[in-house]
Amino acid sequence: MRPLHRLQRQFPGQLTIFEADLLVPGAFDAAMAGCTVVHHVASPFLLPEKIKDGRQQMLEPALKGTRNVLDTVNRTPSVGRVVMTSTVGAIFGDYIDVRQMKDEILAEEYFNTSSTLETYPYHFAKVEAEKEAWRIAGEQSRWSLVTINPGLILGPSLTTASESGSLFLLDGMIRGHYFFGLPDWSMATVDIREAAQAHVAAADDPKAAGRYILAAQEMTPLVEMSRILRKVHKHPLLLPQNQLPNWLITMFGPLWGLSRDYSRKHLGIRFKIDNARSIRELGIVYRPIEETLLDHYRSWLARREETR
Repeated sequence: MRPLHRLQRQFPGQLTIFEADLLVPGAFDAAMAGCTVVHHVASPFLLPEKIKDGRQQMLEPALKGTRNVLDTVNRTPSVGRVVMTSTVGAIFGDYIDVRQMKDEILAEEYFNTSSTLETYPYHFAKVEAEKEAWRIAGEQSRWSLVTINPGLILGPSLTTASESGSLFLLDGMIRGHYFFGLPDWSMATVDIREAAQAHVAAADDPKAAGRYILAAQEMTPLVEMSRILRKVHKHPLLLPQNQLPNWLITMFGPLWGLSRDYSRKHLGIRFKIDNARSIRELGIVYRPIEETLLDHYRSWLARREETR
């Protein structure tokens, strides 16, 4: 709660905090009363090794939470626009899926059909929640729905106390957990500041509609992220410069929780991302990944020092 209380002090009278629970029907009634715009941004994002029960940890908060929020929207006559945070993971499951898309480019018209509760519960939960949101929105005409589908969100954070998988991934790299090398794995990335801007633009512009991929056009390899962070890291030797060969990851990946099937469908696969609508309709200007990563590290360092 500390970052929220800090914001309340910084912007007096502009932030009110309500207690709510995604799994409790009607929990958002008080918070939503009189609102014209609702941003539904809360859904757990955990890395696979953190997920013990996909249904309880991923699917129920995403699907039931979306139903509960939108049920309240339906009961709140002042609401005219809902902006929902989805993910590019609702568009594709395995990287290899994109090879079946037109020109092998990730585009907004596709939905993830390969993820399951057993294989990729996070992606499965997000695609089910987004489909349910579109279904509920289609059954009425008072309010409109826009979804933001971001890649891996990086950049400066308000807190280090987060269970977010995106922060966990970079945290491990910054701490030197992967000093021996990184797999040939690339990420679709977006800066948190662009993500915030996209949500505001989607809420404010009545012409905004449908789904918006929010990610840089080019993917960034993990080893490139590491090389950028080495420039400012206090102990740069902790960060790897080398990319591990694919055969090594395929052979020993199962010891680290990466199945051979997963490796086959992800390692070495890169694809272009169609982000044109976010640029043209939401006014997003994507900053360089170098700026995002350096600000991410400086923020991480500052919050850790503050915590100490």
